Amino acid sequence: MRDTFLCPYLNFDGDCRQAMEFYRECLGGTLVMQTFGEAPVNAPEDQKDRIMHAMLDHDLFTIMASDTMPGMEFSKGTNVTLSLVGTDSAWLRACFEKLSAGGKVTMPLEKQFWGDVFGTLTDTFGIHWMVNIGEKK
Repeated sequence: MRDTFLCPYLNFDGDCRQAMEFYRECLGGTLVMQTFGEAPVNAPEDQKDRIMHAMLDHDLFTIMASDTMPGMEFSKGTNVTLSLVGTDSAWLRACFEKLSAGGKVTMPLEKQFWGDVFGTLTDTFGIHWMVNIGEKK
């Protein structure tokens, strides 16, 4: 896997598993998924089978995805976010700061339960971004 990369992050409303399996069949690659029930989050019982995080990794690309949580807004066709992922903390933090200028930070960069530093923002053009800073391995 590349050290730092940009990939699309797709949101679904309950059909993330089916979509990501479809993309794997069409494009190839390795697919891993985690449900809300498998994660340390407080999900309602009827939502535990929804996908909290999926990643289709291929030599040429990575696609990440998840289902929305109950109550989260979902609009088909506008459900794509750009995700910057990597281990270069200084560069990724600078990108987060620059991208948020004139926009809105929706979740500050903070350490998360999966061990990485993660944050979200909407830039001045209305594009949604995620930044995930992991540890070098």
